[in-house]
Amino acid sequence: MYIYDQYDQAMVDARVAEFRDQARRRLEGRLSEDQFKPLRLMNGLYLQLHAYMLRVAIPYGTLSSRQMHALADIADTYDKGYGHFTTRQNIQYNWIKLEDAGDILADLAEVEMHAIQTSGNCIRNISSDHFAGAAADERVDPRPYAELLRQWSSLHPEFSYLPRKFKIAVIASDKDRAAMRLHDIGINIVRNDSGELGAAFYVGGGMGRTPMIAPLIRDFVPLDQLVTYAEACLRVYNRYGRRDNKYKARIKILVHELGADEYARQVEAEFAHLLDQGVEPPLAELERIKGYFELPEPLRHPREGGDPAAFAQRIEAKLDSRLRGNDGFAKWARRNLNPHHHPDYTSAVISLKPVGGIPGDATAEQMHLMAELAREYSFDECRVMHTQNIVLPHVEIARLPELYAKLYAAGLGTPNLDQVDDIIACPGLDYCSLANARSIPIAQNISRRFAETGKGDVLGELKLKISGCINACGHHHAGHIGILGVDKKGVENYQLLLGGSEAEDVSLAKITGPGFDEAGIVDAVEKVTDTYLAERQEGERFLDTYRRLGMAPFKEALYG
Repeated sequence: MYIYDQYDQAMVDARVAEFRDQARRRLEGRLSEDQFKPLRLMNGLYLQLHAYMLRVAIPYGTLSSRQMHALADIADTYDKGYGHFTTRQNIQYNWIKLEDAGDILADLAEVEMHAIQTSGNCIRNISSDHFAGAAADERVDPRPYAELLRQWSSLHPEFSYLPRKFKIAVIASDKDRAAMRLHDIGINIVRNDSGELGAAFYVGGGMGRTPMIAPLIRDFVPLDQLVTYAEACLRVYNRYGRRDNKYKARIKILVHELGADEYARQVEAEFAHLLDQGVEPPLAELERIKGYFELPEPLRHPREGGDPAAFAQRIEAKLDSRLRGNDGFAKWARRNLNPHHHPDYTSAVISLKPVGGIPGDATAEQMHLMAELAREYSFDECRVMHTQNIVLPHVEIARLPELYAKLYAAGLGTPNLDQVDDIIACPGLDYCSLANARSIPIAQNISRRFAETGKGDVLGELKLKISGCINACGHHHAGHIGILGVDKKGVENYQLLLGGSEAEDVSLAKITGPGFDEAGIVDAVEKVTDTYLAERQEGERFLDTYRRLGMAPFKEALYG
């Protein structure tokens, strides 16, 4: 895990002092709201429906137990006793008072955290694979490269006021667990034919009003030119991105209108120019950063590769009798674990999606517990997943029964990873001033419906995502089943979408037809899943069946 040096700490401390002064002047009436807005946004402070919301950066989702404890303390001291984990691997607090904001930032700085660039038209929190450093199928831990990009992009003078917000994801495996191609820049650390590591750049993806999948712009950038190529991509965007129309300001629109080939040509020209400008940090800096991500001694060994069948057999062999006669633990072990590159370890997912719960919410008490579990079972480390869950990346398989017992007792043992009730949902109209409809009650009602019917147990992998407006913070375009809340003549209406994926088989979901009311959308989801159960072939996921059959049988079930 990266540790601040004196430069990191000085930068964050200076930012806290600066924002304290800005907030004080706003409270004294010396700054208008229009003057204060861009200042607070660059420090992650939004004004929502009921109160200020503070979004805290968690770079590439990685947290120590000390940091998770601090997040819990902030929830207790300054909020209503809980926080909300987001699809950018951040945490949000929804009930913040402006007079407390400076103190919160100071508390964060004490544990090497901040809220810088979690909002505004700048490079946002850089995300990554939540199983990074542990996954059996990765080529290398992608987080040192994400950290290098974080340092480059933090308070970058040229990119602090871009045409629109900008999001970057970094992964290092063929399996995409970070929605990489739905980012403004998606980077996959790959190997060329010579075995050398480099970066494949995908540019121009995104969701929102005009969802697009990022095309491949360059298939191999040497790692000692990674930052320079990223800067070239940003420079072309900053030069030509629309500033007269916020709906056309994202880089995806620029890449689409120029065409991927022409955009790539301009990036290459800018890249060639920058190679002589000394943009790239010394390779020694990347090596310094890598040192912070060294695995604990028990985990350092040659990688085995990620055969899911072999992993399942190891779980069965190591736990054996403890799986028998304990249906809850057996189901959790079958669903919430991911293969680790060490044969005696696994990555264990803590679901923040209990039946009828609010997706992504955790109480201060639960956060304190997760911090202790990270310290005790996972070498003092946990991760925020972009699916709004938490993962303990390095858990010894033999200790899983005792870990599960503690999770179950705290209401954190729901066995639903990638199931229909592992729902992504934005805060929606319950909190957000941009939303047109509520997301949270829809997620709760769907969760309860499938718990009551028991159908969730037989559906298999089915990713359901809900957004309360076209901005798509709930990633509805990328759901196997997506739901978009809209305002229809003053009434909440919910459109149903099918066929999306944010994984390596990336695709955008399509609207089925006319929308539904609050009760009708739950029925609609059940009808769609019933159609899948009736039509699926052996081994097919919901998404596979949809792709084979197309929209027709699902529309027939919905609309007759």
